[in-house]
Amino acid sequence: MTRWTPSRRPLERKPRGARKIQAAPPLILSLSFLAFIGIGTLLLQLPWATTEPIGWIQSLFTATSAVTVTGLVVVDTGSVFTPFGQLVIAALIQVGGLGLMTFAVVTLIAVGSKISFLQQTAVKEAFNQTDTSSLVSTAKAVLVFALLVELTGTLALGLYWLPELGWQQSFFHALFYTISAFNNAGFALSPDSLMPYVDDGFINLVITGLFITGGLGFSVWIDIVKKRRWQSLTAYSKTMLAGTLIINVIALLLIYAIEYNNPATLGNLDATGKWLASWFQAVTPRTAGFNTLDITALRDGSVTLMLLLMFIGGGSMSTASGIKLVTFIVLLLATYNYFRRDPAPTLFQRTIRQDTITKALALTLISAGVTWLAIFLLTITEHHASFLDVVFEAVSALGTVGLSRGLTSKLSDAGEGIIIILMYVGRLGPLTLAYFLASPRQRRVRYPESKLPIG
Repeated sequence: MTRWTPSRRPLERKPRGARKIQAAPPLILSLSFLAFIGIGTLLLQLPWATTEPIGWIQSLFTATSAVTVTGLVVVDTGSVFTPFGQLVIAALIQVGGLGLMTFAVVTLIAVGSKISFLQQTAVKEAFNQTDTSSLVSTAKAVLVFALLVELTGTLALGLYWLPELGWQQSFFHALFYTISAFNNAGFALSPDSLMPYVDDGFINLVITGLFITGGLGFSVWIDIVKKRRWQSLTAYSKTMLAGTLIINVIALLLIYAIEYNNPATLGNLDATGKWLASWFQAVTPRTAGFNTLDITALRDGSVTLMLLLMFIGGGSMSTASGIKLVTFIVLLLATYNYFRRDPAPTLFQRTIRQDTITKALALTLISAGVTWLAIFLLTITEHHASFLDVVFEAVSALGTVGLSRGLTSKLSDAGEGIIIILMYVGRLGPLTLAYFLASPRQRRVRYPESKLPIG
């Protein structure tokens, strides 16, 4: 007679991926960007990618600048890189600007694969969305919208440059500048960016139109296409549209007033040229990276304004970076409401949640802290440079803007390494990086509240 004994089943454990699901999306994004930076670095080291050999650090810097859609360059894109190398840069800009997750979702759909929960969470993190139900349709809409805008920009610029450059060169330039502008990258095929077109109305309006369209954010354009009426738009879309208009107009008027009599910038231009140049310099710091005036010749007031604009950046789920315009507006409203003793700030008849304010504060504080640390390190490694040039370079890199006061090409190897890290962190988003570095945990013990004196 056999004796029955209860079987002992091993304790079921959650898969490792399930326990770390919250840390996985930032990790996926981080590794994806690193992978494309690595691939770009290798491609730019190929003999037929450059007209003259460049070092590995220069290739890494250029690939990072392209994938993070920054536009800072240590070698001239137009003369050092061959057409093949320039196409590699354009492809890296496209991947980094539209977002790796957009391409990943569309590719999975094309091959008939189902998107896993982990992949959905990663895409949600990339798009800065709170709902995963509409991610697939959003990814499709983003890709179609981007390609239509870029096709329009390429045709417009190609036909405009046709008499000057001929068929092949005009449309190659048009394609490169359209991809660079729409993705807010700032890469140019001439060392003086777009300065030859400082008073050219067509080039000014097309290029600024492209990078403003990309910088507003795809969710805003999707909302506009679906709703088509101001009253029906979401509070976020209204905030982005109104905020962009206000900040651009204020920046335009300030730069026009500050530079009006500066002979090195606006002084020698006619009335139309003054307004066009002021407009371009007013909107480009919010991560576009092109310039039609010599940045080193701008007065300190204009440079200080640009620093603020670069730090603010564009919109969420856009090709722009920075702390984002809505983040800036939320902090302003929260501060204003604090002084009014109003605990619940509102925006377009919608109450702003407390966790949104906390997120905005955390993002801004992390960005400011990373910028300060980079400035501190750069003042040590680049002791030959002026403090203003160092500050400008650091803020431009973290905001993935691409504007420079001439320091980029003079950076030491250590300085290039610092800027590479800044561009990478700026594109990923300081808050995403913070989520990656600090795994969230729930407290099981709650302590009594304490009122601390502030200020």
